[in-house]
Amino acid sequence: MSDTVTLQAQLLEARAAYHRLLTGSKAEQVTYAAGQVSRSMKYTVTNIDALRAYIADLERQLGVRPRRRAIGVRFG
Repeated sequence: MSDTVTLQAQLLEARAAYHRLLTGSKAEQVTYAAGQVSRSMKYTVTNIDALRAYIADLERQLGVRPRRRAIGVRFG
């Protein structure tokens, strides 16, 4: 398992790539290391779900809880 600092750096890079995709970039490349093996993945809008899954996996490894949506309140 990677150390916490490496996982946090990978999570920041993946979140930044996700942001750039959502704000109009056509493709983003994310590079990450698993032990001595380094991999690179190119994400596009068509495989944005894979990027979301990668972010969720990094958050799980770091013990970050997923963000919950706000509960809506209606009066009337």
